[in-house]
Amino acid sequence: MATKREQILSAIAAALTGTAGVSNRIYRSRVTAVQRAESPAIVVEPISDTPTQNTSLPTLDWRMRVRVSVIVRGDVPDQLADPVIESMHAKMVADLTLGGLAIDVQPDEVSFTLVDADQPAGVIFNDYIVQYRTSVASLSS
Repeated sequence: MATKREQILSAIAAALTGTAGVSNRIYRSRVTAVQRAESPAIVVEPISDTPTQNTSLPTLDWRMRVRVSVIVRGDVPDQLADPVIESMHAKMVADLTLGGLAIDVQPDEVSFTLVDADQPAGVIFNDYIVQYRTSVASLSS
């Protein structure tokens, strides 16, 4: 069985299906460059995952930072990305438990990288904090 972390990342990628302008260009932890014909695109990746033991129960409470990067190309990249980000965000917060896998999903930091590529391009990094719980003995339950 997959860890709860992997289940959550898969649930996020699935929840983003149908994001405006993206079609099926939603990738998990993609490390290769997104080509012009592949944009706009979304990349979902874990950034950090921190456990704490808040009770005497045999459970761990986790705070996972998940980055949802929106990649676009065009003359004003941040403006072109805006409807994609609006749609993506609505999908990210539509079910704050991600089908019962999470305790909560909270928007966090947004940052912008605008570059001169083969045509102007932008990557807008949208970070979310996903809180979830596992048992001390198993990362999958």
